[in-house]
Amino acid sequence: MNRSDVIAAAAQRSGLTPQIVDQALAALQSVVTEALVKGEKVTLPGFLSFEAVQRSAREGRNPATGEKMHIPARTAVKVSAGQSLKRAVSGA
Repeated sequence: MNRSDVIAAAAQRSGLTPQIVDQALAALQSVVTEALVKGEKVTLPGFLSFEAVQRSAREGRNPATGEKMHIPARTAVKVSAGQSLKRAVSGA
């Protein structure tokens, strides 16, 4: 399911226009991005949580050649599913 599919489905279920749903989705994306850049955790209870985490530098291997390579430290985004989403997907 891509962005257009999500917008169409949400518009149909909510009775809103696809344009309004697209604006709301863009606003949500912007809010989550800004919060993560600030180092804040974003939680949508029962659905998803987003958190910026620090990954330390480490040694890795090039899968094509097998030679060692340095992987620098960086900030990454951790996304975790909430309990309601986990239960729905597992069929529980």
